[in-house]
Amino acid sequence: MPSSESLPTPLRAALASDEWFAACSAELQDVLLRLGRVRHLAHGQSLFLRGGPADGLCCVIAGGLYIGTLNAEGQPAELAYLEPYQWFGEIGLIDGLPRTHNAVADGETHVLVVPRNALQDWLDGHPDHWRELARLVCQKLRVAFVVLEELALLPLEERIQRRLCLLAQGYGSRGAPRRRIRLGQEVFARMLGVSRQSVNKALKTLETRGFLRLHYGEIELLK
Repeated sequence: MPSSESLPTPLRAALASDEWFAACSAELQDVLLRLGRVRHLAHGQSLFLRGGPADGLCCVIAGGLYIGTLNAEGQPAELAYLEPYQWFGEIGLIDGLPRTHNAVADGETHVLVVPRNALQDWLDGHPDHWRELARLVCQKLRVAFVVLEELALLPLEERIQRRLCLLAQGYGSRGAPRRRIRLGQEVFARMLGVSRQSVNKALKTLETRGFLRLHYGEIELLK
């Protein structure tokens, strides 16, 4: 099991780099900080697994998490990559059903977990704040629709460009986008549902056009 400890106090300003948290009321921010506990994960360790209990609202505060599942051959199939300070787990918080995917640490990772029962009890006593959780759900739903549209309509190179921009913006959660994305080509290919060779060829083309620069285990956006 991942280790857990109380939340360090200087974290509020860092969490506010996420647009959802920054837009939350001070009252809800206080509750998330008060109830939250930090879990420490080693590389490859699971925060939770698909089908497991929805035990809290979460936020990456250091490191990274792969969100995904296993394919029919038992190989990992990553759908998203979360970095600081992105929130997730809101679906299970609302419907109480089991986790929809696996969450696995990429390197040493720290995750803030706000226990579901305690947070629900507070929200039930302050029902106006459920709307703020609904905003987080809607933000994710908008991203999902964009990705589905791109999958249906765009050629691979344009899909890659847009997915990299989406990752750099923290799936819409970050005001100033990151320039460097820590993501290997093999994982990126699985996220896109194509071969590594196809992704490598498209990335090389985009590098030639000056859109990005490739590094070991990282992609640097230039535009």
